[in-house]
Amino acid sequence: MPELNVLNLVLPVLFAIFIWWFSTGVVLLLNGMPRTTFRWSVLISSMLALTALYGLSYTANTLSVVNAYCAFTCALLVWGWHELTFLTGWLTGPRQQACTAPGGWPRFTQAVAAILWHELAILASGMLLVAITWDAPNQVGLWTFVVLWVMRTSAKLNLFFGVRNLSEEFLPAHLTYMGSYFRRRPMNAFLPVSIILSTVALVLIGLRAMNIETSTADTIGSILVGSMLAMAILEHFLLVLPLPSTALWRWAMRSRTPLATASAADSMGR
Repeated sequence: MPELNVLNLVLPVLFAIFIWWFSTGVVLLLNGMPRTTFRWSVLISSMLALTALYGLSYTANTLSVVNAYCAFTCALLVWGWHELTFLTGWLTGPRQQACTAPGGWPRFTQAVAAILWHELAILASGMLLVAITWDAPNQVGLWTFVVLWVMRTSAKLNLFFGVRNLSEEFLPAHLTYMGSYFRRRPMNAFLPVSIILSTVALVLIGLRAMNIETSTADTIGSILVGSMLAMAILEHFLLVLPLPSTALWRWAMRSRTPLATASAADSMGR
C-alpha cells in the first residue's frame, strides 16, 4: 500500500458517513414539505444531477484524490435525484394504487408496476454512467452508483418478502399505497443471502484498498465505495434489529404529520 497517514484513511470514511446521513436527511426534509414545493425541489435536484453528470465526465479521465471525492459526491447527487423524484411521487410507476393480489407472482408484478418508471430511470442513469466512464481510470463514481443501486434493490426485495422494521415513517402520505406491497415478518430467507454476498463484496473492496500496488487515490476511492457498502449492509441489519432506524434523521422528519405517519403504518402493516 502507498504511504497513507491516518487522516487519509479516516477522512474518506467520515466523509462517506456524513454525506450519506446528510443527503438522506435533505431528501426526507424536502419530501416532507408541502407538495406545492415539490416542483422546485425536483427542478433544483435535476440541475444538480446534470451538473454531477458533467462532473463525472470531467473527472473520469484522471484518478486523483480530489477527483475520487468529486466522483463519489457526483454519483450521490445523481442518486439523490432518483430518490427525490420517487418519494415526491414524480417518478414512480404506472400503478399508483394499493396491492390487490393475495400473493405470489400477481403480487410481484403489481409491485414492479408500482415502481417501474423509477427502476427504468435508474437503469438509464447506470447505462449513462457506464458510457461516461467507459475505460476511464476513475471508476469511483460508477462503482458508488452500482453499490447504491444493488443494495437499494436488495432492500426493496427484503421489504417485499417481509422484515421486522419497515421504517414506515419514511413513506410520505401520498405514497402510503406503496406500503401494501411490503410485509412485516421477523425474517425472510433472502436477507441472510443478501448480507453474506454484500459482505463478501466489502471484503474484496477492502483487499483492493490494501493492495501494495494500489495508488493513494485508488485506495481512497476504494475506501469511499467500501464505506458506502458498509452502511448499506448496516441498513440491512436494521431491517430486522429492534432499533429505530429513523432516529438518525429526526431533524428531517419534523415536517411529517402524525396522520401521514399513521396512514403509512396502517398501509405497511397489511
